[in-house]
Amino acid sequence: MVSAEVGAPFSNEPETAELAILDAWRASSQLDLPDDLYPPDNWDNAQPGRRIQAALQAWAQASPRPLVLFIDEIDSLQDETLISVLRQLRDGYRNRPQNFPIRVGLIGLPDVSDYKVASGGSDRLNTASPFNIKVRSLTLRDFTVTEVSELYEQHTDDMEQAFTPQAIDTAFDLTQGQPWLVALAKEIVEEMVRDTNVAITPEHIHETKEVLIRRQETHLDSLAERLREPRVKAIIEPILAGLELGDVPNDDIQFLIDLGLCKMNPLGGFAIANLISREVLPRVLTVTPMMLSH
Repeated sequence: MVSAEVGAPFSNEPETAELAILDAWRASSQLDLPDDLYPPDNWDNAQPGRRIQAALQAWAQASPRPLVLFIDEIDSLQDETLISVLRQLRDGYRNRPQNFPIRVGLIGLPDVSDYKVASGGSDRLNTASPFNIKVRSLTLRDFTVTEVSELYEQHTDDMEQAFTPQAIDTAFDLTQGQPWLVALAKEIVEEMVRDTNVAITPEHIHETKEVLIRRQETHLDSLAERLREPRVKAIIEPILAGLELGDVPNDDIQFLIDLGLCKMNPLGGFAIANLISREVLPRVLTVTPMMLSH
């Protein structure tokens, strides 16, 4: 598994992004793999705009095993760099398995079909490359209440500090199994209740929820950026106001589900994904007007 994140600052400099990405991939491989699986020394000598494709070709040819590559943070890339990387992956994939990774997985929040927006294009997916690249999309589902309990029990096993059953139920009610459940537990055991003899209760969960919201955690900045997108606002604002959505494209609905902002209500309709998000989203949407008014 490698990451594309180091290419993010160079959204309109694909040649620079290529070199940064490949340098990071080499470093990762040397930390994670045995010597005989390292990429070859001259793998980044191709022409700009084709370095990633050529590097993966050289790596696959040199590897004694089939090469499978998971590229994390692919959605951190934008504009010309994103287009260049996707084009190279698409063009190289037809040469697998001897001359390219046998499988490439792109890991990010949106579906690959939504990367067209990040590249400065239309928010409607056409069939033209490079965005018509995926074979299959897999979505990591939300945790069940049983899985939340199992996760928190790992802390209990390590530190002998219990989460009461009521605290676990409260955490699940607030998060619906989304990553907020990790932030809640981390804040409680590392900051709020350091005494491992004290069991975690629903009161601790609720108090920590308020702390996280007031603190405006770093990831809320990226959330605010998402909420400024017209197709996101067009769905979030009516839901928060209790209004009908009207004629909303299915692609946009799926986009918000993929981002974890919304979910299909079992009783019908479309809803905010969990109670914490229902409190966070209005605050994020109003923070700029509030700042301007002061």
